[in-house]
Amino acid sequence: MTKPTQKKDRIFAQTKLPGDFVFDETVACVFEDMINRSVPGYSTIIAMIGVLAEEYYQDRSRIYDLGCSLGGATLAAVDRVDCRDFSAIAIDNSTAMIDRLQIKLKSLPKFASKIECRCEDLCDSEISDASVVVLNFTLQFIPLAERVPLLRKIYAGMKPDGVLIISEKITFPDEKLNQLFIEMYHSFKENMGYSKLEISQKRAALEKVLLPETLDLHRDRLQKIGFQSVDVWFQCFNFASMVAFK
Repeated sequence: MTKPTQKKDRIFAQTKLPGDFVFDETVACVFEDMINRSVPGYSTIIAMIGVLAEEYYQDRSRIYDLGCSLGGATLAAVDRVDCRDFSAIAIDNSTAMIDRLQIKLKSLPKFASKIECRCEDLCDSEISDASVVVLNFTLQFIPLAERVPLLRKIYAGMKPDGVLIISEKITFPDEKLNQLFIEMYHSFKENMGYSKLEISQKRAALEKVLLPETLDLHRDRLQKIGFQSVDVWFQCFNFASMVAFK
């Protein structure tokens, strides 16, 4: 089967009617271009997820990529822990994303034998024997009331000394700093080729579905659940990635 092609993201280039952002086929077919032009440092985050997986993976355990989209973090992790006894489970609730990931894996037999793809709601997913769990720009799309139950389930399904990697868009309690980082981020997107119309329309579409939180809130919540050694390993503008150990 032919590997699915990726197109340039022009979804918001024309004036659109108001509506929430949805991870459908329209987004899936431009996702790699979209995410790399929309998240500063995304390629670095993906590469380092692979490094962290290699460092903290435990033999005969599982690697979970929750909200895997097209499997970038999954593939980075599997590539780094190659030739070891493990399995990787990539989960997303978008049929379009999982379908494209499965087609991609058909052309990557080295990875396909190690990766199980599941299309399901993360809040219904079973997590067990996990030494590495990745939530790469995923938690921000989970309803606020469901975040603690999801993180508790992840914690319960992890092995001692397992690592949780969470990447998120963040907000800041200081309004001046918050506005500064938003403006810097918008400048970054313009430098990546997005127009002011595209930036404005995408921001409006995400407003009700992407709900960012502060780093302090992330840290406090993870520590209350039981995670240890919680902190940021990467940050650029209002995007950050954290590690937390069980």
